[in-house]
Amino acid sequence: MAKFVLAYTGGSTPASPEEQQAVMEAWMGWFGSLGDVVVDMGNPFGSACSVAADGAVRDGAKGGLTGYSIIEAADLADAAAKAKGCPVLGSGGGIEVYEAAPIM
Repeated sequence: MAKFVLAYTGGSTPASPEEQQAVMEAWMGWFGSLGDVVVDMGNPFGSACSVAADGAVRDGAKGGLTGYSIIEAADLADAAAKAKGCPVLGSGGGIEVYEAAPIM
């Protein structure tokens, strides 16, 4: 099985503690449904910056990424199928799926 990074974009932030709890339960339920293929549940992203080739640092990043998870899957199609149940999709977000190509 190969490893895949699920890079989350967008999505909404829950407004109340009750909504936060419901969102957390949805995420934990999804991770639970994936079982042993979850390598790293990941985390949401906070502040970001961009570093240019000349070393200049700018606040913010172009990508709009909001978090990540790492899973194992048979191939890219399998990883994409597993991503379809992710709660971020229900809050207006999206997912980019990348294979983590083994180098060594």
